[in-house]
Amino acid sequence: MTPGVAALGAEAVNRAIKAISIFDDFCEDNDPRHEHDFGAIDIEGQKVFFKIDYYSPDLKTGSEDPSDPSVTRRVMTVMLASEY
Repeated sequence: MTPGVAALGAEAVNRAIKAISIFDDFCEDNDPRHEHDFGAIDIEGQKVFFKIDYYSPDLKTGSEDPSDPSVTRRVMTVMLASEY
């Protein structure tokens, strides 16, 4: 999580993580490739983005096959929209 999200405080961060864990508002506008790896929620009056990226096991390059967990490490970033 970014410093901006952390600055919202522990309770807001917990609400954000819970909201992200149940997020299912994927549609053609926000998920045109049907990957379900980006979303936006509102917490404490702030727009919060989450994004999942797919890296190789050494976390230095992108994964050769994001669908294969043996060659992929997923990393989620949670940030305020204003930090983008």
